[in-house]
Amino acid sequence: MKKLHLACAGLIALAGSFAMTGCNQQAGEETSNPQATQVPAGGLKIAYVEIDSLMSQYDFCKDYTILMNKKGENIRATLAGKERALQNKAAEMQKKYETNQFTTKEQVEQAQMSLAKQQQDLQALNDRLSNDFAAEQMKYNNALRDSLQSFLKEYNKAKKFDYIISKAGDNILLANAQYDITKDVVNGLNKRYKQSPEVKASLEGKDE
Repeated sequence: MKKLHLACAGLIALAGSFAMTGCNQQAGEETSNPQATQVPAGGLKIAYVEIDSLMSQYDFCKDYTILMNKKGENIRATLAGKERALQNKAAEMQKKYETNQFTTKEQVEQAQMSLAKQQQDLQALNDRLSNDFAAEQMKYNNALRDSLQSFLKEYNKAKKFDYIISKAGDNILLANAQYDITKDVVNGLNKRYKQSPEVKASLEGKDE
């Protein structure tokens, strides 16, 4: 069976591309540590923040995770719909070819060029939406970083730690829980956090 010379490859491989990477949705309660900011006299004053707990309990990060997952789902749905339409168009053209509805070589070439152009357009849309999504992730990650740094700057005016470091996974092999200030940081950040109109509208399912 002859076929039009066009490979309509699937373009929707975005489950990983549009997965959340900035925030962890797993929720959990951080137990309070009354000794968190008690530092012995002399030597460096060092505290640490558990990043996994921060990500799961900071309201900004929870909202951001929901928002970006929603955006990713919308992008996947858009691309999947356009790919199905392209595949249907290719099948329609193939049927015309097999039933000799194309009477000239020029008609066949035009059909091939039309399908190729639509496939290029779909790939371009895929690339644009992927780039837009990555830029949106970067924007929120930067906002998260800025809010954390702003809070710690004020927080440390009274605590006067020499270092406040992040603890994520096993990047620090051993840490004394006495110097864990995660609860302070989460509580402080949540008190300062106010949803933006864009985030609030999106989470309520309204048009932005």
